[in-house]
Amino acid sequence: MSEEIGAVEGLLQEYAQLERDLADPALHSDAGRARRVGRRYAELGRVVRAHRAWREAADDAAAAAELAAEDPEFAAELESLREAETAAADHLREVLLPRDPDDGRDVILEIKAGEGGEESALFAGDLLRMYLRYAERQGWSTQVLESTDSALGGYKDVQLAVKARSAGEPQDGVWAHLKYEGGVHRVQRVPVTESQGRIHTSAAGVLVLPEADDEGEVEIATGDLRIDVYRSSGPGGQSVNTTDSAVRITHLPTGIVVSMQNEKSQLQNKEAAMRVLRARLLAARQEEAAAAASEARRSQVRTVDRSERIRTYNFPENRIADHRTGFKAYNLDAVLDGDLGPVIASAVEMDEAARLAAATGA
Repeated sequence: MSEEIGAVEGLLQEYAQLERDLADPALHSDAGRARRVGRRYAELGRVVRAHRAWREAADDAAAAAELAAEDPEFAAELESLREAETAAADHLREVLLPRDPDDGRDVILEIKAGEGGEESALFAGDLLRMYLRYAERQGWSTQVLESTDSALGGYKDVQLAVKARSAGEPQDGVWAHLKYEGGVHRVQRVPVTESQGRIHTSAAGVLVLPEADDEGEVEIATGDLRIDVYRSSGPGGQSVNTTDSAVRITHLPTGIVVSMQNEKSQLQNKEAAMRVLRARLLAARQEEAAAAASEARRSQVRTVDRSERIRTYNFPENRIADHRTGFKAYNLDAVLDGDLGPVIASAVEMDEAARLAAATGA
């Protein structure tokens, strides 16, 4: 444990400094910085608790070893105390493994219809409802930022903001769960447009972005933006359709374009578009940093090419299968109703096993 203890000492000092920072009223005048400090404090809290548990177990085992020669009762307990010390040391090693720094962040989730035309758009609607219900089970809040409806009631594309209601442990954050959802989701079923009862295969794409804490975290120069306003199309009420409330923002240096028209006012649409733009720029910046460091910031589970299918939803067999982790279950109806936990857990377990193997050289 000598190498691990050396690493822990620095983290304990950082934890103590963060505790002092959080007690300083001046910190909370900057909401974005306060969230980042709070997130790091919660992350290091796991290390502090694991270290304390290991120290207590090690002290108990050491004391029993000293008294074992004179007291048979201590001698009898020594083996179990040493096992407890070993288990505590193993747990400390696990929590010291580098975590995804974004785990505690909220996310913006985008769902786009793909191959399959109208059936794909209907499936995109199914995925949206699945994520909404899963978020509800987790106690998260959701907001549809933008959507483009299809003729039969599905979605050509939809953007959803998912936010934790309060700060908690980073491993319980929104990104910690939903980051595994990015990729192509394939559906096999008889479309409502199919008169012959034949099973078709179509797909929808999901993109998950960690949301920037505030405007200051991703600085955007005003001169780098081109903002166009235009008349909204589609449902939304009389005021939406008769005023130039829709907003299109182009980030000139990167060419990223974000359009919003769901809200009634131009200001609300602009704010929503800027949230999405900051999230996209944050993701791009993180990917560039990872590439520059010549190492993947994400694990094997999360580096899968976005064009690659990650999951199949087979309606005739009521089966869901995750192609990355090997997870398979025959409760597709329950999963689409928000029971997504076991599917995500399989990705979390694979991710943690990969990080542990990388850290130990296994």
